[in-house]
Amino acid sequence: MAEYQNIFTRAQIRAPAYPGVPLPQGNSERRGTPYFVHWIGRLGDAQIGPIYLGWTGLASLFCGFIAIEIIGLNMLASVNWDPIQFLRQFFWLTLDPPAPEHGISIPPLKEGGWWLMAGMFLTLSILLWWVRMYRRARALGMGTHVAWAFASAIWLYLVLGFIRPLLMGSWSEAVPFGIFSHLDWTGAFSIKYGNLFYNPFHMLSIAFLYGAALLFAMHGATILAVSRFGGEREIEQVVDRGTAAERAALFWRWTMGFNATMESVHRWAWWFAVLCPLTGGIGILLTGTVVDNWYEWGIQHGLARR
Repeated sequence: MAEYQNIFTRAQIRAPAYPGVPLPQGNSERRGTPYFVHWIGRLGDAQIGPIYLGWTGLASLFCGFIAIEIIGLNMLASVNWDPIQFLRQFFWLTLDPPAPEHGISIPPLKEGGWWLMAGMFLTLSILLWWVRMYRRARALGMGTHVAWAFASAIWLYLVLGFIRPLLMGSWSEAVPFGIFSHLDWTGAFSIKYGNLFYNPFHMLSIAFLYGAALLFAMHGATILAVSRFGGEREIEQVVDRGTAAERAALFWRWTMGFNATMESVHRWAWWFAVLCPLTGGIGILLTGTVVDNWYEWGIQHGLARR
């Protein structure tokens, strides 16, 4: 039975490279000649390219490049332009937001102005990429579920770096650009506001995070387990169920008493994934603006004891 415990793609169907359905009038051409990579085919479709960028894609990459350059060069300057120390201390390097005395004004470059400029270009890059995703879905006649799922993550990003700092009246409330400095900010933020674990929206966010991980693991494992019966051909199985969908449904009905369908499990996973950053952003937005101490709030509402 070990031969059926397949984790990576074992069979690759090789067909002539397909550039995709015709694009509506007014769209740019796709770029690149398609080619195939066997090892990529172990993880997904073996065909690489062509890619569609359009003006939104190009503008997004341009803004993202500027943001990364600003962050990277500031980090390099902080180690006296020493590339060895840059690599050695990379996880500790940071580009911090302005100090509290600057409020929400535009500070000098060396006092947080670089952070503000990097954040502006990074935000433009992300928003342009969202527009690109939305437009590509519409051009292909798809639903816009992916774009709105991405928008949920963008909401949390904007709350952390833009909306909440504006409401608090200081850019210093925003998150620094850096790996360990980002983690340090998270720990200090929780301590400052009385332990974020008592924030009910944080609780919901973590529940949706774990729930999304559980749903994706359950669904992925189920489809792999019935792939010997063609379970990965999910759309066909919805119409003509065959043995794969029957066995998958029976397994969960026998073990849990209830089963998802080939369609509904994707809706569940989508909602759990979308609600994770959505509720997390609400919890962060309320912190410091509405609730100053979540531990005290928890005591008042029966969530915690002194």
